Amino acid sequence: MADAKYDVLGIGNALFDVLVTTDEAFLAKHGMTKGSMSLIDEARAAAIYKDMGPATEVSGGSAANTIVGVASLGARAAYVGKVKDDQIGKLYVHDIRAAGVAFDTPAAKDGPATGCSYILVTPDGERTMNTYLGAAQDLSPADINADEIAAARIVYLEGYLWDPKNAKEAFVKAAKIAHDAKRKVALTLSDSFCVDRYRDEFLSLMRNGTVDIVFANESELHSLYTTSDFATALKQLRNDVNLGVITRSEKGCVAISPQDAVEVAASPIAKLVDTTGAGDLFAAGFLFGLARDLPYKTAGQLGALAAAEVIQHIGARPLVSLKHLAQENGLAI
Repeated sequence: MADAKYDVLGIGNALFDVLVTTDEAFLAKHGMTKGSMSLIDEARAAAIYKDMGPATEVSGGSAANTIVGVASLGARAAYVGKVKDDQIGKLYVHDIRAAGVAFDTPAAKDGPATGCSYILVTPDGERTMNTYLGAAQDLSPADINADEIAAARIVYLEGYLWDPKNAKEAFVKAAKIAHDAKRKVALTLSDSFCVDRYRDEFLSLMRNGTVDIVFANESELHSLYTTSDFATALKQLRNDVNLGVITRSEKGCVAISPQDAVEVAASPIAKLVDTTGAGDLFAAGFLFGLARDLPYKTAGQLGALAAAEVIQHIGARPLVSLKHLAQENGLAI
C-alpha cells in the first residue's frame, strides 16, 4: 500500500450555513420538526430567510466541518464538495482552504446557486436545519479524482450524500477506489430522518462491506435498527460493521467492534449554546485518532473534546486550534 498523502479525505454536500437563534414558535409557524434536517426548494429558502432575525453566516456542510476539525488537530486533510462559481461559492472555497484543507473540486459555472442550510437554534441549544442543496446536489462521479481518493488513509462520507442521485453515485465510486487502494471507508449516518429515508440502503452498504466504519448518534442508531433498546441496537451494529462509533450526548460515546467495546465520557462544558456541528467535530477527533493509530479510548477523548468546544459557541467549526486544546488537556497528539 502506497504512503498516504492525506490522513482523512471527506466527501459531502458543500453548504453555506445561515444560523439564527429563535424560539419554538418560529419552528411551529414554519411547520418545522425540531432537531431535524429537511430538504427545501429555493422558494421556501427565501421565505425562511425573510422571516429570520439577524444571522451568523459561515461556511458549513457536515463532512466539511469534520474535515476542518481534522485539519485543526494537525492532520493532513482534503475535501470534495460542489459549489457554484458565485460570491458565496468563492467565500466557501476561501474558508476551507484557509483552514488548511486541500479543496480542488471544480466549481459549477452554471446551474443552481451554492447551497445553503438555514439553521434555527432554540434556547436549549437544539438545531433545526432547512437545507437548499443548490449546486451541492450536482456533485457527480466526474468530480471524484481517483488519485486523491487512493491517497487518503480514511475516506469519510456523509449520509446526506444519499439524497442527490449524482452524489450517491460519486459516493459509491469513491468507496470502491478507496478499497481498491486498501484504504478505509467511513460513513456518518447524518440524521435520523435521513436514516428513515434510506435505512435498507445504509444497512446494505454496511453489510456488503462498502463502508468499514459507521458514525451515528443514539437517535440515528435506534432509527437504523427500528428499536428503542440501545443494547439491542448496539449488538446488531456489532454484527454489521467493522467499527461503529455511537455518540450519546452527555453520556459520552461507545466505540464497538467485533473484538472490542470502549466507552468514553463526555468532556465537561461551561454552557451549551448550539449543538450544530457536535457530531461533525466528534467525528473529526475520532477520525484523527484512527488515522494516527491511536487507541479507541484516546480517539474518543479527542472527539469528545472537539465536540465540547464547538457546542459552546454559535457555528459548527472550531474557534480555537484543536491541536493546542488537546495538548492543554493532556492528550498528546
